[in-house]
Amino acid sequence: MGDNDQNNTISDNNVGGKAIVTFPAESMILKEGEVNLDMYKIIQGKAEMYIGYGTENEILLRIIGPGTCFGEMGLLLEAPSNYTLIAYTDVYAIRVTQERMGNFIKDNQATVLQIMKNMARTMNVMQYQITSLSEELNLYAPDKNEEEVKKDILTSYYNPHANFQVGMSGQMHFLGKKK
Repeated sequence: MGDNDQNNTISDNNVGGKAIVTFPAESMILKEGEVNLDMYKIIQGKAEMYIGYGTENEILLRIIGPGTCFGEMGLLLEAPSNYTLIAYTDVYAIRVTQERMGNFIKDNQATVLQIMKNMARTMNVMQYQITSLSEELNLYAPDKNEEEVKKDILTSYYNPHANFQVGMSGQMHFLGKKK
């Protein structure tokens, strides 16, 4: 959690071999774009998950509660968070580090299976969206010589603040562009 760790954490107690961390209501737990090497499993409380937090493009993705894990991408891939997480109420969570991962897997097999299923679903949705985006790109830049235009549009797809939205069908719709 970096520098914010001291400000947001009320306690990091070792209870039964598990690090229990407490985040006060309204505190930032994870920040989009920052690397956090820990994963957490909420045991009590609720948190809000956002993309574009604090910007005009802010979107509340969902509210998560007990039993939900977050931060797995940071723990597993040392990748930056793709969302911001704000404590809605006081949040009590198990902190899972690289050192504690083996015990967490052994003690939480159903949770680990759910994490794997969620990641697989996400990959499946992303593959569908990439296929849909490729088809839509062909409408905007059908000429194979316009590869640079396609590359720019595809690059902006991975920017959460890009000027497009995903429709209910999963298709990409570029705002301000006409077919």
